[in-house]
Amino acid sequence: MPALALPDAWLVAGCLFQTVWNLRAGRAPTDGIRDYDLFYFDGSDLSEAAEQAVGMRVQALFEDRGIVVEAKNQARVHTWYADWFGHDYPVLASARDGIDRFLVAGTCVALQPGLDGPTLYAPHGLDAIYDGMLAPNALCNHRALYLRKAADYAARWPGLRLT
Repeated sequence: MPALALPDAWLVAGCLFQTVWNLRAGRAPTDGIRDYDLFYFDGSDLSEAAEQAVGMRVQALFEDRGIVVEAKNQARVHTWYADWFGHDYPVLASARDGIDRFLVAGTCVALQPGLDGPTLYAPHGLDAIYDGMLAPNALCNHRALYLRKAADYAARWPGLRLT
């Protein structure tokens, strides 16, 4: 990630909490992980083309690992979210603002590489991940989207509990 030199870049979401759920279930750490998400925040260019160019750089960097890494510029989410999900989305000020708005509260988790080791960002803590509890996020309270996401997680990791 540091080689990409992306502003405010974080490894987020599924690859982190799903690894924990896999280990809890006695599965291989990467089992069922569909992709790896990278959030960054670049307000200087909100175009889809700029985000796609970053995505190509990211894929080129990670292609020898045999994984899919998706990069999303959090500065531009508000430009497409309503069309994609049917709900308005606020203009964000940082990548962490996007992490704060995951549909499932306990899955708001990210790591950012640093010179002294990674920085963990988990605004709701880690207990829900370790306890296998899924709850809606008040900052992105779209009940139908939450239920669809939570049901997908519960089908893939049967030990999870929904609230």
